[in-house]
Amino acid sequence: MSSDIEDRRGQRVSTGKVAGGGGLIGVVIAIAVALFGGGGGADLGAVLEQLDVAAPAAPADQNVQAQAPDTVSEQDEFVSFVLDDVQNFWDRSFADAGRTYDRSTLVLYERGTATAGCGYGEAAIGPFYCPADQKVYIDLSFFDDLATRFGAPGDFAQAYVIAHEIAHHVQNVLGISDQVRAQQQGASQSEANDLSIRLELQADCLSGVWAHSAYGRDALSPGDLEEGLGAASAVGDDAIQSSAGAPVNPETWTHGSSEQRISWFNTGFETGDVNACDTFSGNL
Repeated sequence: MSSDIEDRRGQRVSTGKVAGGGGLIGVVIAIAVALFGGGGGADLGAVLEQLDVAAPAAPADQNVQAQAPDTVSEQDEFVSFVLDDVQNFWDRSFADAGRTYDRSTLVLYERGTATAGCGYGEAAIGPFYCPADQKVYIDLSFFDDLATRFGAPGDFAQAYVIAHEIAHHVQNVLGISDQVRAQQQGASQSEANDLSIRLELQADCLSGVWAHSAYGRDALSPGDLEEGLGAASAVGDDAIQSSAGAPVNPETWTHGSSEQRISWFNTGFETGDVNACDTFSGNL
């Protein structure tokens, strides 16, 4: 498997304190919404960053002891391949811009796990990125939910999830998340939500930029792209509210509508340019 994967599956819970402790970094998202809650010579410094989706606070007196599985499944190999491909793409892009990309680590876990600075991550919230330890956390059972509950099956739907979370890491490395969080301080709830949406849509766009590169290298087929678009649509705030039987209320959105998520992923895919991912200028 990739050297950027930390496998915590099979870990057992034991008594003790969670490493990293308490407070969340970024916007706290309701569980139903938090299920997405991460061109070569482009000026990466111009890219504005999305807010990071972090895990909920840790239960008291919880710690973990790893007992990783001995076998590597076909899904493990696919996740490893996609992770390396996405991070190698950002390695090249940063280098072309005269910058250094600090690679993220993908943590595979089951049910729940401790983070260093973002509390205790649980599978119920879906994949998330913790800016404090610069790690992406995924319980692979989420991909089953993506296919069955949200109607977005397929390998590239899974690749989209990984690319989206790594996009949050790219944004964190650039330091723009801190700038946006600063703007949220003292902002109204409506303004804070709008900033969160713009940040999330930018992560979708950056995912599309990677997909553009993958398509150009024949690592992606038109059918794969449809799977990615289906995943982007499935995790729109309106789609999630509808699937939960709740009224569709744009005032509560933090990630954007299905139409917006598809549109911005397409923007990244069609242009292959990170500078096209400025979701902060004008209307969405």
